[in-house]
This record gives sequence, C-alpha cells and structure tokens, in this order.
Amino acid sequence: MADIKKVVLAYSGGLDTSIILKWLETAYGAEVVTFTADLGQGEELEPARKKAEMMGIEEIHIEDLREEFVRDFVFPMMRMNAVYEGIYLLGTSIARPLIAKRLVEIAHESGADAIAHGATGKGNDQLRFELTAYALDPNIKVIAPWREWDFKSRSDLIDFAEQHQIPVPKDKRGEAPFSIDANILHSSSEGKVLEDPWVEPPPDVFQRTVAPEDAPDAATEIEIGFSHGDPVSIDGKEMSPAGLLAQLNALGRDNGIGRVDLVENRFVGMKSRGIYETPGGTILLAAHRAIESLTLDREAAHLKDSLMPRYAELVYNGFWFAPERHMLQALVDLSQEHVEGTVRLKLYKGNAIVVGRQSPKSLYSDELVTFEDDRGAYDQKDAEGFIRLNALRLRTLAAARSR
Repeated sequence: MADIKKVVLAYSGGLDTSIILKWLETAYGAEVVTFTADLGQGEELEPARKKAEMMGIEEIHIEDLREEFVRDFVFPMMRMNAVYEGIYLLGTSIARPLIAKRLVEIAHESGADAIAHGATGKGNDQLRFELTAYALDPNIKVIAPWREWDFKSRSDLIDFAEQHQIPVPKDKRGEAPFSIDANILHSSSEGKVLEDPWVEPPPDVFQRTVAPEDAPDAATEIEIGFSHGDPVSIDGKEMSPAGLLAQLNALGRDNGIGRVDLVENRFVGMKSRGIYETPGGTILLAAHRAIESLTLDREAAHLKDSLMPRYAELVYNGFWFAPERHMLQALVDLSQEHVEGTVRLKLYKGNAIVVGRQSPKSLYSDELVTFEDDRGAYDQKDAEGFIRLNALRLRTLAAARSR
C-alpha cells in the first residue's frame, strides 16, 4: 500500500470520518478526495462540503442518489420480498453496494489509487463495501482505518482530532449512547444502551415512527398501484420511486408502522441487537405480497419463497454484485412480468392490513372457488383419484409398518 498517492473516502462530515480523513493524510501522505451520498438520510449535506473545504480538501463529491438507490437497489430487492432472518428488511445492507460502486467510479474518474471507508472490523459493512469494490475492480486498493490504526479508545480519537485542529463538538466528547445509520428506506440503531437484548430500547432511539400506541385511533386507507412488480402510484397518483417511498414513509411514520427489535447473526460470526425502523418498506412488503397472491402461479410463488432466504442472505452479506445474486434477480424479474394491479390497505397502530386487491392479470377465478353451482368448471369427483394417488406412498408406508 506504500504507493498510494490518492484516496477516495466515503465521507459523512461527522467527527469519525473527519478523523479518518486526516489520518489518511498523515499515515499515507495521500491526497484525499471526499464522496458524500444523499440516500435520503434526512440530513443537510452542505455542512459536509464546508467541513471538507475547511480541512483543505480540493476535490469534493456530493451526489443525490435517492432515485437511483430506490429504483435500482431497493425495488429489485422488494420484488423478491427479501427479509433477512424472517424480520429485517435490509435497509443498511442494500445501501452499501451503491456507495461502494460510486467510490470505485470516482476513483477511476479522478485517478485515485484506493478507496477508504469508515466501517469497523467487527461489523458487516466492511464486507459490503469491500466485496462490492473487488467485484467491480479486482485491482482496487481498499483502506479500512479501523483495522489499521492504533487508536484504542474514544479519548485517543479525540486527542488525535485536537492535535490536528479538527473541531470536536461537545456532544461528541463522550461515548455516544448508540450509533445510527439512516437512508430513505430505514433507520437503524445499535450499540451501547441497546447491547442488552433484555432491556427495552428507550423512546429516543426511534427516529422514524411514532409509538404505535400514540398513533391515530382511526385507520388510514390507501391504495398502491403496481406494474411489473414495482409500486408506481399511491391513491391513483403516479410517483417516482424515491417520491413514492418517501410518501409511504410519512404514512407509516404517522401510524407507527415498521418498528423491529432484532437480534441478528452477523456474517463475521457474532450476534448483535439492532433497532430498525422501515415504515414505507413494511407497507410495501405487505402490498407486494398481496398483489402477487393474485397474479403469480402457485409453483412460481412457492419457488420464489424458497429462494428468498438465500437472496436476502446474499444482500445482507455483501454479495449484491455476485453472479449468484444476478442469477436470482433474473429469475425474480421474470416472475414479475404480470404482477400488476392495485392493493388497498388500512394503516392502523403499527399494522399494515391488506383489505383488498385487484388485477387485470388476476389468476383468481370466481367460477372455481364458489360454493354455489360452478356450472361444470370443477368436477368434485376428480378429487377422489387425486387424493388416492397422493395417499399411495403413505398407505404403503403404513401397511409396511403395521406388518
């Protein structure tokens, strides 16, 4: 790594990445290029630009990636109904491949030798950043300061900041009560006061939703329109991907929808406890499964469900750009060709309740399911032979055991 002269850093403008910026300059003697992505985290990004300028950075990239994020990453994942370990909607996991992709692209554009990120050596994000980078450029160099430097404590970081005239806000001098990551899909909180999985999270942990018990006493009814498996409208109004998700976030927030308290298995081998809020994504998952229930063939739907855990695991572990994820995505996208129509939901005190669905491509047949005269659409006598054939192996097994 001695030949590194220029580094592209994923930069938030916060204290930790500002320390990393200065550390890269001092430890490597390298020029630093900063990249800050707007993924809908809800923060003003101009302070990051001013902070980078104050620290002498000449090449600063700040990009609004919200539409690309939702269109090319969130929605493809939603087509699979991907949920990790039965509950986590992968809000942080799906954001890292896009950030890493842009880091590599900016490195190519600016002639940089390496990229750098602020993920720690204990978490999943280091894998997501680096597996993406190597999938896109096998020769890229990646610097992970948390795995390299000698700082042992928060006070060591503060001392380094003060030595290099990096402003340290008063609220950053002590240990943060918990860490937060956010984007337009979700917010996540973990660490410190949340590390004991028996202790209920304090109310100030929740960033994106009101408490379900404080939500309105009357349900909010909405309709979501779908085309080729993607949501395209709310209450008949067509919207862009990011605009639609933002609107669903607001509706979910007001109705206390999308809170998850999870102990998950990290790819690096440890369990961790996280508090996740995914209001719009939770509504979308319920709606998408509802429209699929009308439009997907039974075996296609069951095959999708059987592959979903594997797909979710790939996203969680950082393999978004791996060939097996691309293969699964091709299968999923093919399954969505006729997934279109409208789903009606009631949002009420933490719940997204499906109350209606309709589609011009519906496979639901009134003639087949009716308890009234079906006019010969289904001969109930056919079921007898169907049952006897399916029971053959069971009867053979029972007879053998009885002997």
